[in-house]
Amino acid sequence: MKKVRAGVIGVGYLGQYHAEKYASLPEVALEGVVDADPARAAHIAHKLNTRSFPDPADLIGRVDMVSIVVPTVHHHRVAKQFLEQGVHVLLEKPITVTIEEADDLISLASGRGLLLQIGHIERFSPAIAAIKPLLKTPRYITAERAAPFTVRCTDVNVVLDLMIHDLDIVMDLANAEVREVSAAGASVITKEIDSASARILFTNGCIADVIASRVSEEKKRLLRVFDDACFYTADFQTQRAFRSHRRAGAALELATEDISLERRDTLLEEIKAFVKSVEQKTRPVVSGVEGKRALALAQIITCAIEQGVAGFVPVQ
Repeated sequence: MKKVRAGVIGVGYLGQYHAEKYASLPEVALEGVVDADPARAAHIAHKLNTRSFPDPADLIGRVDMVSIVVPTVHHHRVAKQFLEQGVHVLLEKPITVTIEEADDLISLASGRGLLLQIGHIERFSPAIAAIKPLLKTPRYITAERAAPFTVRCTDVNVVLDLMIHDLDIVMDLANAEVREVSAAGASVITKEIDSASARILFTNGCIADVIASRVSEEKKRLLRVFDDACFYTADFQTQRAFRSHRRAGAALELATEDISLERRDTLLEEIKAFVKSVEQKTRPVVSGVEGKRALALAQIITCAIEQGVAGFVPVQ
């Protein structure tokens, strides 16, 4: 069976793992890696028994699909280069810097019959996979994502760095359009927003409170969904999921059951889903349209914080 040919643009902290996952799949041939640091690219290439190249264009003609794991400011330029040459693209989140850039990539991929998948990795968490099929009409969702400060990913604010994961999940679970948003946040270490909170009202009445911080003393990745007479908890760190409800009987007690699925390598699952979509020509789990939707909401939240707007900010 002919293998699908893959490449990775950007093999820094996260990109190296993209390359490792492709190299581990029997149906994939990792044809090469590219990085702004030639020594880094050569090191990863040697480790994975593939080739390194100095320029992304060197992969064109050698690959059917690429992961693009470069700073957000370069997303549009690099992804467009490959889409224009008929190559399927897995683009790390956030999709682009601007909505106009996102629209350009979405239009280009659609017009050429190519896949544009966005790297919202939490969609592949077994905790979400356990909870989502059980939901009926979510009424209230809370999400908290916190991490100690690192210099990595400080090219964007915490809304685009961390919160956007939960914005994508919340919109997917609420399954309705956003009606109103209010938000607050602060800069602590960087010149960008380092800590933020947002309240999102959906057209179906669901409400979500989302908090993100990259200046926390501890790492936390928690989501709770209140649905009907139950509430569900997803811990993205442990990949565990729980269902809680009032225990039968007169006493006011809470009963909680573990509904976790088997642990998974979520990045591997994301890569495998991309490969499968390419092979079978099916819609990606997280399309460019959904990546744009998450970016649009993140921008509204950022704008509300930067402008110091009190009360609700209407969605345009």
